[in-house]
Amino acid sequence: MKINKKALLLGTMAFVLVAASGMVSAYASGSSGTKKAKVQTITEGVCIGSVDVGGMTKEEAKKAVDAYVDSIKDTSFSLKGANGSFDATAQEMSVSADTDAAVDEALSVCHEGSLIDRFVESEELKKGNVAVNMYLSVDKQKTANMIYDKSDELNIKAVDNSLQRNGDSFDFVPGQEGREVDVVKSVYAINDFLQNSWDGSANEIELVTNTVQPRGSKEELSKIKDNLGGFSTDFSSSAAGRAANVKNACSLINGSVIYPGEQFSVYEAISPITTDNGYQIAGAYENGQVVDSVGGGVCQVATTLYNAVIRAELEIVQRYNHSMIVSYVKPSDDAAIAGTYKDLKFKNNLDNPVYIEGYCSGGIITFNVYGVETRPANREISFRSETLSEEDPVTQFNFDAGQPLGYFNTEQSAHKGVTARLWKTVTVDGTVQSDEIFNNSKYKSSPKIVTVGTAGASAEVVAQLQAAAAANDEGSVKSIAASAAAAAQAAAAQAAQTQTTDPNAAGQTQGAQTQTTDPNAAGQTQSTQPQQPAGQTQGAQTQ
Repeated sequence: MKINKKALLLGTMAFVLVAASGMVSAYASGSSGTKKAKVQTITEGVCIGSVDVGGMTKEEAKKAVDAYVDSIKDTSFSLKGANGSFDATAQEMSVSADTDAAVDEALSVCHEGSLIDRFVESEELKKGNVAVNMYLSVDKQKTANMIYDKSDELNIKAVDNSLQRNGDSFDFVPGQEGREVDVVKSVYAINDFLQNSWDGSANEIELVTNTVQPRGSKEELSKIKDNLGGFSTDFSSSAAGRAANVKNACSLINGSVIYPGEQFSVYEAISPITTDNGYQIAGAYENGQVVDSVGGGVCQVATTLYNAVIRAELEIVQRYNHSMIVSYVKPSDDAAIAGTYKDLKFKNNLDNPVYIEGYCSGGIITFNVYGVETRPANREISFRSETLSEEDPVTQFNFDAGQPLGYFNTEQSAHKGVTARLWKTVTVDGTVQSDEIFNNSKYKSSPKIVTVGTAGASAEVVAQLQAAAAANDEGSVKSIAASAAAAAQAAAAQAAQTQTTDPNAAGQTQGAQTQTTDPNAAGQTQSTQPQQPAGQTQGAQTQ
């Protein structure tokens, strides 16, 4: 008998549809296959993340999710970069859940979709709980800022290709690749981990990192050959500590390669200014006085580099003059360093990298800026200092009753106040093309500080000294002190001579002993041989 295959196929399909319809009729409740079922509670066995919300209303489920998020606020996550990691709590990253979306998805299980979808979900529930996503996420901006602030701890800094001066030429020094955190992608990676991978226990998150190639190809750096500008200053009269600081800071700058558009900070290059970083205690300017400070003398390094840089015509971004005049350059030729608030910064405004060479030899510090010379050979630049006004310093006298009459010690040299400016002149074939003010500088005057001994002086002598000091008459102060000291010495000598010629002196041994132990007598003896304190030597070295 011939079988009608087409009729058989249609019959089979009808049977399957009827069977499926019968199997899901209990869940359809008479509704059509695509019509949303109206329910008030979440199907039993449904979880949002690890929170069981089966049988709950929408509001109850929201409260349960919010309570869970609150319970994990102290949970710590380890955020791992290329070179280290740091811990951050859920609260610090402001972890939150998309509660509305999560609860709506939980409500839809077995109640939305086609009859087939709802049937499949019901079968899954028979095997165990069905979990929907809680949609945990962090505050993107807050977390990004946190990662950025920790980037130095997380990244492997690339070491740029560089050069090493070798006689009159340069040797190429290859650098190393680095790894740095991609902050934006890392924030999304954290969210992905919280939503799709976190099981509540494994809390280490790998941040996204990128490879950083070292700057400066061999071809690019090989172009550096020309001396664009150089300058030297003398520090041969410096004390040992100051000289050591000049050499140390110079060595930390030597070999720096600055790329086009890059800014260079002298303070950052020579920091930290600590004894652990090779610096010693030496004289430095502070509040109009010379004081002992770690790193005293590094300003001469900044000053020397400043003069080399302006002759190379790199862009000066930040420069401060000293508070008082310095001896190793003319006014307006200097550049001061003081913590982070006074720095010398300059920018490579050229089209090629530049190399900074720095060295010390025979008490002379020198900086040279090497690069690619593009300025015409017939063009020359020069700088000159112009003093606009001067203010003579005063002398400050400190009267010390602990020092003998005749003691006269200069604790600090005077610095005159100066207003000055620096001019830059450009000539072509010897003809002046421009003559412009390059900087303006103002230096405070500071007094000469002198300590005058007054031990054993009469009230009259002290009054004379004070009157001369008020008149700023250093010569009179010195003369009065010397005369009083001489008179005291003469009186002491006369008293001693009287004792030796007195026929009764032999019987007055006890009185003689009393004189030698008299504190005034001891003071007179000291005044004939005044001792200079350590401060005098230091003040002279600083100057």
